[in-house]
Amino acid sequence: MIGGGKDAFIGEVHRMAARLDGHIDLVCGAFSSDPKRSKTFGKTLHLSADRVYGSYEEMIAAEKKLPEDVRMDFVSIVTPNHLHFAPAKLALENGFHVVCDKPVTFSIEEAKALQKVVEKKKLLFALTHNYTGYPMVKEAKAIIASGKIGKLRRAIVEYPQGWLSTRLESSGQKQADWRTDPKRSGKAGGMGDIGTHAENLLEYISGLKIKKLCADLNTFVPDRKLDDDGAVLLELEQGAKATLLATQIAAGEENALKIRLYGEKAGLEWSQMEPNTLLLKHLDKSTEIKRTGVGKLSKATQFATRLPAGHPEGFIEAFANIYKNFALSLMAVKSGKKPNDLIDDYPKIEDGVRGMRFIDKVIESSVSKEKWVRF
Repeated sequence: MIGGGKDAFIGEVHRMAARLDGHIDLVCGAFSSDPKRSKTFGKTLHLSADRVYGSYEEMIAAEKKLPEDVRMDFVSIVTPNHLHFAPAKLALENGFHVVCDKPVTFSIEEAKALQKVVEKKKLLFALTHNYTGYPMVKEAKAIIASGKIGKLRRAIVEYPQGWLSTRLESSGQKQADWRTDPKRSGKAGGMGDIGTHAENLLEYISGLKIKKLCADLNTFVPDRKLDDDGAVLLELEQGAKATLLATQIAAGEENALKIRLYGEKAGLEWSQMEPNTLLLKHLDKSTEIKRTGVGKLSKATQFATRLPAGHPEGFIEAFANIYKNFALSLMAVKSGKKPNDLIDDYPKIEDGVRGMRFIDKVIESSVSKEKWVRF
């Protein structure tokens, strides 16, 4: 692991998710840019002192020298956005597979450069757009792919949060501080942080790519340097239309990611606050309530489900599904096999590049007089 030390929110989430299915062990790490803090934190994880490093450069160089059955198999990068590219590139160039938090890099230029390295080295790269790991998200994707709702006409995806309704970054709160700093977050604030989740979820479930968009970005909190609110009109493949809302100033909201998709014959609705439920809305009969673990569900849905019906599975389990599929794919590759479709189901470098392009195009549209821009 690179990053994820003391006071880091997402690092422990990654560690819990990675070890949930028993396929992955944390064997080494460079947990802070401060070598002393990295060493100290490594002790709290009960790692061997000689496998806790003062920098990611030191870790990659040292691990590469170890016997193949001892050294790390892949790197998990859980740093702020501006510190994704360099360690990911170095790890790939030295033959290590990579799991990386989102958005994939600081800029679209870095994302494209990283994609070239992944393709050249022919290594696995996973991006933790964790909402795609929920079983009922996979069920929604399978239903649309089956043609059950007919040709998709309209989608609405919204991601309202309220935690940045005040200038929290001025209080020294670590997560707010770096996410609102253009030097560390990149050129987008809320649209980069949660808007890319909404964009990825929309393309994943619908199976359609964005073709054009028209965006409006706002910064409501005084003296904030990046956007904290935005709305986007989208044109997808096959003529489908979509609306995307991403805001972090929706006072009182927690993590209310929600998506609705409407076809010619039926509609679908899924909410992250009630993740075990998927609504299938028909034109001529009552709405079906589909539940995780109940009834006939797709193979992908069943594969992503761990517990019997009525036992809630949530954020960590969805996150773990990305790690599980990545680990099983890596085991297949190491044994000379091609990963099957079930385990090859996780966000990849291509999704990361699209996420960075989404950020660029949203900002381009927001400041353009023409408004509509091609994706």
